[in-house]
Amino acid sequence: MKFLRLLLFPFSILYGIGVLLRNLAYDYGIYKSRKFQLPVISVGNLAVGGSGKSPMTEYLIRILKWDFTLAVVSRGYGRKTTGFRFVDIRDSFEDTGDEPLQIKRKFEGITVAVCEDRVDAIEYIAWENEVIILDDAFQHRAVKPGLNILLFEYSSFQSFQLLLPAGDLREPMSAKKRAEVIVVTKCPQGIDESQKQVIAKKLDLRPEQHLFFSFLKYGTLKSLYDDRLSRPLSSLNNSEKIILLSGIANPIPLLNELNSFNAEVTHHEYPDHHDFTGKNIAKLVRAFNKLEAGENVIITTEKDAQRLSSKEFQKQLSGIPVFYLPVEADFNEPEKTSFNNLIIEYASKPAVNKGLY
Repeated sequence: MKFLRLLLFPFSILYGIGVLLRNLAYDYGIYKSRKFQLPVISVGNLAVGGSGKSPMTEYLIRILKWDFTLAVVSRGYGRKTTGFRFVDIRDSFEDTGDEPLQIKRKFEGITVAVCEDRVDAIEYIAWENEVIILDDAFQHRAVKPGLNILLFEYSSFQSFQLLLPAGDLREPMSAKKRAEVIVVTKCPQGIDESQKQVIAKKLDLRPEQHLFFSFLKYGTLKSLYDDRLSRPLSSLNNSEKIILLSGIANPIPLLNELNSFNAEVTHHEYPDHHDFTGKNIAKLVRAFNKLEAGENVIITTEKDAQRLSSKEFQKQLSGIPVFYLPVEADFNEPEKTSFNNLIIEYASKPAVNKGLY
């Protein structure tokens, strides 16, 4: 793998030059960035996948939905449709992409839309919404958000990162200067101040930038095909065998969580946003049927559940306990109060494309 990355390094240099020129074109007004007179919050990252954008977007929804008419706009990665589309709970992931569908099914009362062009999407829905959240839009510079929230995964600070294609970065680290808020995600829940200081030193942020540290909080296991069934994670034990099915960018935190209950875990791992096939599910069923008798279970992620909800897959998995595990972003106090207040204060300002006050 290291040898392959070395071979790809010259292409990373060329890619980096292209990114630099594109950003300079926006910085100097050669390419236009559109401002809007309502609060626009962008959630994004520099790396490819795995930074926890969906949990952070959902966190923002939870703290804003009671006081503001709210809309979420996403590109709808992996969908087979094009152009602008409102997301409906009856859609399939092929219509909208898995993450927008997940958000709509969890928060039916808010507007969720998908569109490749975020400018067009905001223009279409701005008149009936007070706040817009852009999911995975840090590189979509055609829109100039009033508030950029940039995410860095905690584990990413443990190794040197390169630009695509040799590495995982979509932009160089210097691009972090565009963000008003930086959140280090998937931290240990008990992260101490010395660890925070090490990361803060590596980030070397400007005084006006705000830095926060979040962690993942796993919920209750929910049956994939029967809304009436659920079970707490604490019910897992070492006499139980688990098959984990995942198609996400970084399943390691989830694996660590499941392993903490001393259950035996077998992982069927696929790429991020994988479009599961009948053969994938047949392989899963064969593996489950080979397990020793007992209270065994298949667990998947909430995002993957959107791609497994078809009647075809339900028929293949009939009689097998299949659960998905919701996950949320959260903060320790006093950071939680500080972060919430910052977001609510920003969303409350009438003409906000001036940045934080």
